[in-house]
Amino acid sequence: MSTQDELRGPVGWRTAMEAALYGPGGFYVRPGGPGPAGHFRTSVHASPLYAGAVARLLLRVDEQLGHPEGLDLVDVGAGRGELLAGVLAALPEPVAARVRPYAVEKAERPQGLDPRIRWAAEPPAGTAGLLFANEWLDNVPLDIAQDGHYVLVAPDGTESRGPAVEAADRAWLERWWPGPGRAEIGRPRDEAWAAAVATLERGLAVAVDYAHTRGTRPAYGTLAGFREGREVAPVPDGSCDVTAHVALDSCAGPGAVLLTQREALAALGVSGARPPLALASSDPAGYVRALASAGEAAELTARGGLGDFGWLVQPVGVAAWPD
Repeated sequence: MSTQDELRGPVGWRTAMEAALYGPGGFYVRPGGPGPAGHFRTSVHASPLYAGAVARLLLRVDEQLGHPEGLDLVDVGAGRGELLAGVLAALPEPVAARVRPYAVEKAERPQGLDPRIRWAAEPPAGTAGLLFANEWLDNVPLDIAQDGHYVLVAPDGTESRGPAVEAADRAWLERWWPGPGRAEIGRPRDEAWAAAVATLERGLAVAVDYAHTRGTRPAYGTLAGFREGREVAPVPDGSCDVTAHVALDSCAGPGAVLLTQREALAALGVSGARPPLALASSDPAGYVRALASAGEAAELTARGGLGDFGWLVQPVGVAAWPD
């Protein structure tokens, strides 16, 4: 059965996204193919510096937890496990030996994945360590409203006016996205994030995503599609990624901290500063390596690009941003 078979008429965007991304033949679950990395570039794919920064964050959490015998690392929306592999490679061997890595994905486990990585459809309960979700929440399906009514969509992307927005969604809009016009109802993302955080007994939960806050909600929303590295019309037929930016402030629980990726990575030792020219004379090869690393760091922290991503840091029994 294809996504087109799933959707025979106009439905709400949340239903359409669920079928297009995760239903039979959906964009994220179809077997084979390059996976998400073949369609868009995330921080994970931009540079190994990103995995190194996550490894340093895990070390800080490990310190706060008192170096437990088992240190959990849960990657929600793990793609093909690239981030977990990078973090394991960046950790000191004694720490890596204690890490229990979990890749949380609805797709099947890819061939050749490090056997240490456990594959799961949902975050495991009762973990202690770091739960990390890089560009996951933007693919949690949501409904769209226009002037108090749901927006319906046909399999070809044609939109129409639907019924009036129900009470729970109306309350969310009044609190988090007030005013007339088009809005993306982030309540399912709030619930998905709260459920993920609830699996963590002690540690840190971090969500990284395209984001906006109440004072900067986009007037016409952010719904978009991506295929093979290009932005395309968000047609919910399974042929492309369908995504919308995340209202991270509405997801945040008690004690949470909101940062830009630029701020977060700087605190984790990622710097785009050029190496000193003197190094070019004393160690030419080292200078070239340092220059390449600085270029990658600059991409990860760039204004108007990856550096503007939001980091939602949610503590569970530890400091919100460990020193």
